[in-house]
Amino acid sequence: MAMMRRCSPLLPSFAFASILMSGIAPVAEASSSDDAQIRALKAEMAEMRREMMGQITHLKSQIAQNETRQRGPASRRATRTTAQNGYKFPEKYADNDVDPNVKFGEQTPRKNILLNNGVGTPPSDRGMTTSWKDFKAATQKDENVHVGGMIIGFPKGRFTVASEDGAYGLSIGLAFHEDFGGFMGMSPRRGETKGDFSSFTENARRLRIPFTFRYKDWVANITPDFGSGSADGSDGLYEANLNYTGLHNTILTVGYFQPRVTEEDSESSNDFEMMERPAITDIVRNIAAGDARFSVGGLHYEKRWWIAGYFTGQTFGNRAKDTNIGDSQTGGTFRVAGRPYVSKDIDVHLGLSAISAFKVNDGTNGRTYTFKEAPEVNLTTTALLNTGALRNIGSVWSAGPELGFRWKKLVLKGEYYHIGVTRNQQQGGQSLPSLSFEGYYGAANYTLFGKPRMYNEKEGAFSAPGVEHEFDPAHGYWGALELSGRYSVADFDDTANSVRGGRQTVWSGGVNWYPNRHFRVMLDFNHFIVTRNSQAYNILGRDGNSVAARVQAAF
Repeated sequence: MAMMRRCSPLLPSFAFASILMSGIAPVAEASSSDDAQIRALKAEMAEMRREMMGQITHLKSQIAQNETRQRGPASRRATRTTAQNGYKFPEKYADNDVDPNVKFGEQTPRKNILLNNGVGTPPSDRGMTTSWKDFKAATQKDENVHVGGMIIGFPKGRFTVASEDGAYGLSIGLAFHEDFGGFMGMSPRRGETKGDFSSFTENARRLRIPFTFRYKDWVANITPDFGSGSADGSDGLYEANLNYTGLHNTILTVGYFQPRVTEEDSESSNDFEMMERPAITDIVRNIAAGDARFSVGGLHYEKRWWIAGYFTGQTFGNRAKDTNIGDSQTGGTFRVAGRPYVSKDIDVHLGLSAISAFKVNDGTNGRTYTFKEAPEVNLTTTALLNTGALRNIGSVWSAGPELGFRWKKLVLKGEYYHIGVTRNQQQGGQSLPSLSFEGYYGAANYTLFGKPRMYNEKEGAFSAPGVEHEFDPAHGYWGALELSGRYSVADFDDTANSVRGGRQTVWSGGVNWYPNRHFRVMLDFNHFIVTRNSQAYNILGRDGNSVAARVQAAF
């Protein structure tokens, strides 16, 4: 027995123990008079078995270490660091994928832990609609744990459970936007109604929970929204659609969706420079696009250009509001964008967007359409810009150019849109004139610290700043900080045809702080000037100011 204990190699020990066990068993059965010796032999064999199991576990650990070393120094450096930020991984995971504390016979989880997942740009406010190839790449390089043939992790900052090959996947995200603030200088004049302009109020602007269900290149997105609109607590649906991503850089979609039209609308709301879009782009997108719009179409992108087109119907829930439910709205969108010049420090963006409601809803009052918009802050239900219901509508359309320019940390962009309204004849054959409206904006943004806003080729738009070092004041890291300014005009006066919707001008300034990629704090100041329109709260025109803040969480 002493000789067997001195035998350290694993295979000779195992063979010798097997021979001994086969020879001792009959002796133990035959010698009933020597129970003490049998018990001693059994204890000795149990001790040997424990030693062998320990050697097997140690050998597995050594094999794993040798395999890692054989990959070479470059591979180990890649394991220890991330390309995006240069942060080091914990050393206990750098050279060894096997946990030596796991007992023999148990499953050993394989880990690839990203220590600083708060580095980067915010996740989208939409479902994660990527190709199977891109999805597998994301789950391999980002934070994940392999357990039981499943991958559990946070690719692109979103909680995801997927099969080992990525064919099956379920992702759950969050877009949480809580706004608070108020208005100043909004006292009504004689004959006017003040409207909804509180000195302090709050609004759950977006409370979206994106659910993405995947089987290979087939992706279904369902995203309820418990904070849509300007009235706190308004529940709704942001999207519910089926997508096919098997074609190169192409996403085909059917269902309730947000068709991408205009540069601002193509950005995720988690990336906005200001808390709200410019008034003109919000009005344009809602003609035949906007949130939860029934859509059939697709988009395609390359490094230097982007194109999308959709046939659209009504928004979710609107069909039930019409009395003539058999005659719903139909329309379409088209957008093309490109980057004619790209370098390390420069991005030039040019684009064109067009949208049309070929036929608007036929409701209780016939085919009517209303253009209205709040003063670029959703803390009020009062729209100072308001045409009232325009009757006998034939179609509504809009088109205009996009322009963007980035130089290092500075981003400049702007858009212009013309809106046309055709009308049907009134009873008696009287012809009604067409109507024309317009609007535009110009914006500037500068990143004080952090990675600057870059061009997102998958959206054909600019993304949010990147956090290079998440908030850690003890080591001098503060996340990312940016300043934004914007001038916006939306003119809905057509006095030649007796339509006074008002002309709204908004001067805006804001500051955005990102402690990490998942959280943001925004502070905006707006000064707005609205000329007179036909509404009781704005007969002679109205000036005012707003100060608003937003706390944002994005996963």
